[in-house]
Amino acid sequence: MRGMKNSKKRWMGKAVSISLLVAFIFQMTACGTILHPERRGQGSGRIDPTIAVLDGIGLLFFIIPGVIAFAVDFSNDTIYLPAGQSDYTPSLESLDMNNMRAVSVDEGRLDDTNLESIIESHTGLTVDLSDPKVQRHAL
Repeated sequence: MRGMKNSKKRWMGKAVSISLLVAFIFQMTACGTILHPERRGQGSGRIDPTIAVLDGIGLLFFIIPGVIAFAVDFSNDTIYLPAGQSDYTPSLESLDMNNMRAVSVDEGRLDDTNLESIIESHTGLTVDLSDPKVQRHAL
């Protein structure tokens, strides 16, 4: 009787351990689904290199979790960047402040049209401030 109790406990312990391990593997395999749940169902587009590399690391260590990661991220569309977003978005901290210059303008003239023309006259670049990819930051 006592041997049967021990084998039952051992079997239950193994079953719980295996169940937790399987749940953990499934949870950790789909990096895009975990890191960017807001991207679900957005449709295809450009692949996010960060998510692709993280999923690829799963392929290096364990083939099945890596394949599952790619399958889940592709099926949820979380491996793709949002529409119109490039894979590099500079932050203010990454800007080279030595190559910047101040431009004096009349504050009354700072509507979008005038600001676009000021930027074009000083940089030679055409900017559309109504484009959702353009970021504005107050200094």
